[in-house]
Amino acid sequence: MTQLDVLYRYGVPPTEASVLAMAKVREVYGVRHMALDEAKKTVRIEYDASRLTEPVIFELLRRAGLDIVETMPMFTPPPPPEPVAAT
Repeated sequence: MTQLDVLYRYGVPPTEASVLAMAKVREVYGVRHMALDEAKKTVRIEYDASRLTEPVIFELLRRAGLDIVETMPMFTPPPPPEPVAAT
């Protein structure tokens, strides 16, 4: 099993109907965990990559009625190193 995470930012907050539909997404074989962060307007999905792909996860959420705006990076890259002053 290869476990991956994907993070999406959504625009319009989900309706009651779309939250209920998203609960059914959690029942899809291969979806391991789903976390909705209303303050940041993001949803994080943990899934088994040997069973599902990221485009399938995206489509499951879109069909549930979630207004996905973009895929977010899971981690921020480290800042570039400071240039070393010549002596």
